[in-house]
Amino acid sequence: MTTAHAVPPEPLAPWAEIVPGAPFPMTVADLLAWPDAGYSYEIVDGVLVRMAGSGDEATEIALGIASELRAFVRPRRLGAVTGADGVYTFPTAETGLVPDAGFYVAARRALVVDRRKPLPFAPDLAVEVASPSQNAGDLAAKVQRYLRGGTRLVWVVWPEGQRVEVWHPGDLRPRFEEMQPSATLGLADSLDGEDVIPGFAHPIADIFDLEL
Repeated sequence: MTTAHAVPPEPLAPWAEIVPGAPFPMTVADLLAWPDAGYSYEIVDGVLVRMAGSGDEATEIALGIASELRAFVRPRRLGAVTGADGVYTFPTAETGLVPDAGFYVAARRALVVDRRKPLPFAPDLAVEVASPSQNAGDLAAKVQRYLRGGTRLVWVVWPEGQRVEVWHPGDLRPRFEEMQPSATLGLADSLDGEDVIPGFAHPIADIFDLEL
């Protein structure tokens, strides 16, 4: 890890904040050794960024989606589902992102040489659950990172509006501010795994039903 501190100006990752005083540049491998201080961390173009920990609502929604995905994927041996600690490495610069839930197809398991290290590719599916401090532009910027890195499907979940945005590579634009999702789904709709997780479907109303 280098100890230089010439960090690029913000906004680098609008969905997060640059960690003051962190070494630059950092590698994705450095991320696993960074001490936990109550934040979630990512590396974007060699810069360490952080997000505040999620509240109960966002955490339960993310866990619920990951659980439904895993229950469908595992018995069919379609691939692997990761939770909010799964680090994916992106091919451009030195970038490692951590979706709230992620999925990669079984054929890519052969690329995972050391399972103690970050995954050496982008997820096939990324799920992001918006926090109250994040807005549409913030997460469109992160969606752009996913899609440009090779992710084929992104679900952005908005708890406050009880809706889910569905993004595909065809939604990319030169400026993330101009991007729009392929679809915005409501409580009467279902999540669809499309050709990424064929056959997967789950009612959106269920992911927002957090009553015990």
